[in-house]
Amino acid sequence: MTTAANALTEETDPLCLSPARAAGLLTGAPWRRFAVAGDSLAAGIGDPSPGYASLPWGDRVADALRRVRPELVYLNTGTIGATAADTLDQQMDEVVAFGPDLLHISCGANDLFRRRPDFDVIERTARRVFERAAETGARLTTFTLGRAFDVPAFPDFPQRVRTLNAVTESLALEHGVVLVDMWDHPLNSRPDLLSADRIHFSTSGQAVMASEVVMALARAIDAPAATTTWR
Repeated sequence: MTTAANALTEETDPLCLSPARAAGLLTGAPWRRFAVAGDSLAAGIGDPSPGYASLPWGDRVADALRRVRPELVYLNTGTIGATAADTLDQQMDEVVAFGPDLLHISCGANDLFRRRPDFDVIERTARRVFERAAETGARLTTFTLGRAFDVPAFPDFPQRVRTLNAVTESLALEHGVVLVDMWDHPLNSRPDLLSADRIHFSTSGQAVMASEVVMALARAIDAPAATTTWR
């Protein structure tokens, strides 16, 4: 049975920006060195979706920025399975050395896949990641996790996500981060959103996430470095 959701393409999806529209929104963007760090959500892992280019969200954002700033340099250190501690210990030195002026951080999700996540430790470690990110002087971005995850092994997983999202929101407030809220996003209700692993967004979701990040960045171009949340 064909649903309205899986009949969509990038051209017809009302939640997707066209490449031209994305570039238009970013006119005047000052960023020339864009970095993404963290876990598989940062890397943009996801199964292909018919009608959508098989591109991670970060690559899409980099493409939109490059249409405005052809000299843009892009680094993505996102790693499948990386915990907050892995992000801090194995990625931040490279990211800092890269010298980004725009930096996205996504970490903490893999710390939820434990029998009893220690949210105090997660918060302390994630705080250090954001502190190191802030030391670069880059404009920082992040997003909260969506609510579409399907993890039968952990019946309380939605509450785990809400708790981690609260940590992310708090750290974003502390460090003036552009925060894109995916928890309540209408994308979560699409039946074809998740990949076969029931965790990662398919490429249709990647396309929508990229659009959300672009819109958030567009609003931040002339704004002071203070937290802005877009839904």
